[in-house]
Amino acid sequence: MTEDVVLRVITKQLIPYILLFALYVQFHGDFGPGGGFQAGVLFGAAFILYGMVFGVATVEQLFSTSVFRIGIAAGVLLYSAVGLAGLMLAGNFLDYNVLAAYPKEGQHIGIMVIEFGVGVTVAAVVVSAFYAFAQPKA
Repeated sequence: MTEDVVLRVITKQLIPYILLFALYVQFHGDFGPGGGFQAGVLFGAAFILYGMVFGVATVEQLFSTSVFRIGIAAGVLLYSAVGLAGLMLAGNFLDYNVLAAYPKEGQHIGIMVIEFGVGVTVAAVVVSAFYAFAQPKA
């Protein structure tokens, strides 16, 4: 990309706010609109914006493709682990009530962890798709 100074400066100033808003959406998702999927897309969009302005190679210097592959697997494993924890605590798969002493606390913990796993997976998939389409093929 050309050396567009204004675009680069605006992007560097905008990305922290995008990431902060993604965190807000992630952790506010159990109380209102939002959650893991929306936060994951916002996180991914921040990396994509950075890659579009500064180049894919610059993003790969920060995070290689293997980091995002690990993120995809980690999010799915976290989701599954919460489900298995419910089974091991004498409940059903993804039964959050048994995760804490009180069912309401268990629901809160389970939803937060599940949504975090979804967010990690979605962000990693979005950025991986960007890597796949943005890199020139030899």
